[in-house]
Amino acid sequence: MKGSTFQARLAALGILPSRSRPRVSNDNAYSESLFRTYKYRPAFPSQGFAGLEEAREWTAAFVRWYNEKHRHSAIGFVTPDARHRGDDVEILKKRKLRYEKARSAHPERWRGKTRRREPIGPVFLNPDRSGKEEKAEKDPG
Repeated sequence: MKGSTFQARLAALGILPSRSRPRVSNDNAYSESLFRTYKYRPAFPSQGFAGLEEAREWTAAFVRWYNEKHRHSAIGFVTPDARHRGDDVEILKKRKLRYEKARSAHPERWRGKTRRREPIGPVFLNPDRSGKEEKAEKDPG
């Protein structure tokens, strides 16, 4: 972010550079993670896109892959589509049973517990640490 050519490009595009901090509304860890996944995808064109249409097509295919195929570690290695449909509960339940069965059949393969296999709760960007989200979830009225 300090390279003069990058700074010059930002200025030419009318973009103000920022050095975001945690808990700042314009610093989105989810967006940063998505962007890293996007640009480090093996099929990402190292020489850039030939034009806007090519960039749009590549991005549309990436978004489909990201939502329908890519298993996210933060949500228990299920896809975002599965989580949004509520399928993650059943997927993780079956996965947990499968691992418990494998562990009991071959305990020498495991040193400790198996990976957590429960669905995670709601995810918030810049969560309110006062507990309002939890209260709102329990008491909708």
